[in-house]
Amino acid sequence: MKIVRRDDSSPFVTKDGSIIRSILDLSNSSAKNQSLAEAILQPGGSTEPHCHPKSEEIYYVLSGNGKMTVGKDTADIAPLTGILIPPGVRHQIRNTGATDLVFLCCCSPPYQHEDTVIG
Repeated sequence: MKIVRRDDSSPFVTKDGSIIRSILDLSNSSAKNQSLAEAILQPGGSTEPHCHPKSEEIYYVLSGNGKMTVGKDTADIAPLTGILIPPGVRHQIRNTGATDLVFLCCCSPPYQHEDTVIG
């Protein structure tokens, strides 16, 4: 069994501009087919529009409010909201609230900087 505590993972900034903490991924576990991370966007913040040619991604909002764009669709998001992002589809998340937007990111195959295309 592999247990990783959130605070044992150092935050880093991804290519899309979000602050990420890896919870379980290739760097700290034997997970080979997926990764799980926590992302934080400060009020007014957003990721750069981007896509992942290989990875399917799921976002799950823990706290805060925002707008999510996947392809040509945009929707308001709030806590307890899940969003499916297919591989190769351009997406962006924006914090429209007054507090941090905190969400989980699950990627399969696991997140890698090389699989992030900005624009």
